Amino acid sequence: MTSFRAAGLIGNPVFQSRSPKLHGYWLERYAIAGAYLPMPVKAENLEAALKGLVALGFAGCNVTIPHKEAAFRLVDRVDPAGTRMGAINLIVVEPDGSLSGYNKDGYGFIENLRDGKPDWRGDAGPAVVLGGGGGARSVVVSLLEEGAPEIRMVNRTRARAEQLAREFGGPVTVLDWEARHEALAGAALLVNTTNQGMVGQPVLDLSLDALPATALVCDIVYNPLTTDLLARATARGNPIVNGLGMLIHQARPAFKAWFGIDPEVTPGLRALLEATIR
Repeated sequence: MTSFRAAGLIGNPVFQSRSPKLHGYWLERYAIAGAYLPMPVKAENLEAALKGLVALGFAGCNVTIPHKEAAFRLVDRVDPAGTRMGAINLIVVEPDGSLSGYNKDGYGFIENLRDGKPDWRGDAGPAVVLGGGGGARSVVVSLLEEGAPEIRMVNRTRARAEQLAREFGGPVTVLDWEARHEALAGAALLVNTTNQGMVGQPVLDLSLDALPATALVCDIVYNPLTTDLLARATARGNPIVNGLGMLIHQARPAFKAWFGIDPEVTPGLRALLEATIR
């Protein structure tokens, strides 16, 4: 008899997440006896919840807002990416009952860029990253690993961006939010990691006049699929990548770790997820 394996998503809130539908699609496609469950957990219960994964026989879980940093401190070991980011989004329960933590957000980001623009190269030129939160952290770390020659961080709270720049070192420079329009000059990549442009939030106030027409424009927001930024970038001829692929690609190594199969990203999967956003 095939053993049943369970995994899930720990966060608060979690019911808006597309991850259960995403993993559910792969479980059905590969005829795996398993389940992926949304698991809302309050901060004060996180440690008990993670210990409970072992007791309940779970293969592991994803971790989302607001628990990524706290979970990093609670697992038994962390991969280099998670260590550098100070946060994890994937936990695997090992055969001995210990917990291994990983951060696959940066992996998902880079794979999404390559999916959308197969000839993309990290060392092609300067990258501009808008924002200074967890999304910006993942993006900057992954771009540094891909050999970005210059990363210009622009955040409404400059001190927060400066803190990240000091932490990461390397070719990271910080610019005032008021200089965001000029910061685009000569850039090969523009990434919005702020919530501006997300459903229910104001659109991103950013002039694209200084951005080269060859620059790749990415928004890690996936609701809506095409933000105002991406629509304006398309109108002026820039290649674009939306945030849905980042969600999909960061899920692939998690699914492989829990269920033993590296899942394929199919048009059917994208259509299924896109239908939940429109």
